[in-house]
This record gives sequence, structure tokens and C-alpha cells, in this order.
Amino acid sequence: MPNPGTIHGVLLSDTFDLKTFYSLDLTGRADDVRLYNPDEVTDPEAIRFAVCWLPGPDAFAAYPNLEMAMSVGAGVDDLLGHPGLGKDVAICRVRDPYQADLMAGYAVHEVLHVERDFGTYQGHKAGETWDPLPLRPPHHRKVAVLGHGSMGAAVTKALAALGFSVTVACRRSPSDPVEGVTYRTGDEAITQAVTGAETVVNVLPLTPQTHGILDKVLFDKLVPGAWLVQIGRGEHLNVDDFVAALDSGQLSGASLDVFAEEPLPPGHAFWRDPRLRITPHIASDTTPHAVSEQALQSARELLAGKPLTFAVDRDQGY
Repeated sequence: MPNPGTIHGVLLSDTFDLKTFYSLDLTGRADDVRLYNPDEVTDPEAIRFAVCWLPGPDAFAAYPNLEMAMSVGAGVDDLLGHPGLGKDVAICRVRDPYQADLMAGYAVHEVLHVERDFGTYQGHKAGETWDPLPLRPPHHRKVAVLGHGSMGAAVTKALAALGFSVTVACRRSPSDPVEGVTYRTGDEAITQAVTGAETVVNVLPLTPQTHGILDKVLFDKLVPGAWLVQIGRGEHLNVDDFVAALDSGQLSGASLDVFAEEPLPPGHAFWRDPRLRITPHIASDTTPHAVSEQALQSARELLAGKPLTFAVDRDQGY
């Protein structure tokens, strides 16, 4: 029988070695929490929690007494929509205080890359060409930020600090708005934010309402030749509408960090498209320290019957 003073958990990912990357070997660190890879589990009925990243469709089937599933990332849509995860299982996510800063840095980098035309300069270097391009004030570039959670708020603050003209679509007006930023709320917030924008930075959570939100209707509201920075979730993007917008020139290009299928398969057309800047879901990531500490804290809260600090609201989706 399991020791009643010890709680047992399992690491579930079809694509990632969670134990190694996130320092989740708790041997010698915690006597009351045990965390195993699936092939190390000898008593599946003793497993009460799981630490996850993109678990496979049958990942939870072996653990009938699971009470909590924790995502190592900020997004939990893969858990909320998982067919093998019961509605009575609490869902948690890691909340890394540095993750929003990393996301903001990525967004600023991509907006600046386009605004300052650094891609052209890279070509100039290859041709040994010294040819300065004209500049314009940053506020001439209208940037729409979709989403204003911890990630969106950090992105907004960083872009505004550099002088860009920023409009944010958010669920409610922030209590600490950034000076000079326009905030749009309500049912038409996204439409209002993107109308006339040259750049869209998507940091929305994935919910039934936002699935496929990056579509023809949205793209047609932008100025011709606009740029998309897609750092939300892959399922936000309507791929057919996106490709059509690229081919028509409504979009001049995009920075894509997230995809509906990850890793992006070899041979996918996006790899060869010169209009696209592609990164492997690295706009932001949780740090190993935050993952290991918060997984440990959540396991101990579950063991003690306490409220879970890092739980998400299933109805809201985050």
C-alpha cells in the first residue's frame, strides 16, 4: 500500500523528456512527492497527479485515480479538450513570472524586424551593398494586440515603451492601463483593434470563441501588406484563409511560433515560404525552476487537501 504521507505522480508527454528538461527528478529533494516516467510506474492506481505537455490520446487511461493534471506551459487547451481526462480532474498550469517578459521580447523583436526592414539588410549584406533605408517615427506603425492576460499585458507594455501605436482587444478594461494605449472591450473589440492595423500580435487564449479567429474576416480589416505575429495557439489560425491572404498581398508575411500540429512536419509548405519567419514554439517558455517548484507545490497542496494555487477555470479556459 502507498504511504499515506506520500503522493505519487506521473510525467506525460508524447514529444518531450519532461524529467530531464525541467529538472523533475525529485530524488533527494522531496520525501513526500514521487514523480515517475510512465515506464517507471509499478502501481498505476497510486498515481494521483500528472505533469503534462501535449499528452497523447490514451495518456491518462492507465491512471484511474488521477485528481490533478498540470501543464508545464501557460496554455491548457490540450488538457481541457482531452478526451481521456475526466471533468472531475483539476487542471493546473505553471505560472512563471518571467514567461511574460520572454513573450514580450519575442513580439518586440518581430515587430522591429518588420518595421526596420532588417530582412532587406540581411540581403544587402550578402550582396555587400551599403544602402540605408528611410526611417519613420515608431508611432506611425499601428499594432493590434489580441489578448490582455499576463502575456498580452507584457507585450502591450513593451511595444508602447518603444513608441508604437498600440490598440488592445481585451475582455475587460485593465485596472492599470498603459499611457497612450487604446483598449477595446466588448463583442466588437477584436474587429475594432485590427481595423487599419499594420501588425497583429496574437496572444489570445484558445477557447471555443477564439478557435479560427485569425481568418479572412480579420485579415480583410488590416491595411494591405500587414504582418501577423502569431504567438497564441496554432488553432487560432485558419490556414486556408491565411494562405489566401498571403497570396493576395493582404498579408505581406508572418512570424509563426505556434502550429496546430507540432512539430511542424518536414515537407510542410510553410518551411519553404520566404514570406514566413518560423520558430519552434519558443516565443516564451517556462523555466525549469518554476516548473519543478510549482509542480512540487501543487502536489503537496493536493496531498494536504488544500486549494490548488495554480488551478485554472475550466469555464473560462485559462
